Amino acid sequence: SSTMSFSEAEVQSARGAWEKIYVDAEDNGTTVLVRMFTEHPDTKSYFAHFKGMDSAEEMKQSDQVRGHGKKVFTAINDMVQHLDNSEAFLGIVNPLGKKHATQLKIDPKNFRIICDIILQLMEEKFGGDCKASFEKVTNEICTHLNNVYKEAGW
Repeated sequence: SSTMSFSEAEVQSARGAWEKIYVDAEDNGTTVLVRMFTEHPDTKSYFAHFKGMDSAEEMKQSDQVRGHGKKVFTAINDMVQHLDNSEAFLGIVNPLGKKHATQLKIDPKNFRIICDIILQLMEEKFGGDCKASFEKVTNEICTHLNNVYKEAGW
């Protein structure tokens, strides 16, 4: 298991950046998913109940989209709380990755897409410093998820 190398300062600034966007977890999580489904329509195919939705407006109103947006943000929030504890961090990432790889069969490239959209949203709402503070976290999350996928035989 690879350990993470976040300095105390990096952990603090990443948490500060994340807190700003996590305050509105459901709305921001929804925005991220709607953007993903709109800009990468193939990603909708993984969600049976989102398939028929074509307009961003319709997606934004959907309880399922909102629910999943919040779920995604809650999972990332759990990871952010454990940036200074590799074991706890991996305790969240590993089962999540395994479920998406084996049960849901989600292409791992979608994690990068979601992370990039989160960074984009951070920059739009709170500026480049906010985005920069969180970039390393998204790289770490995607790297570990990809590792789980490799172990699962992707």
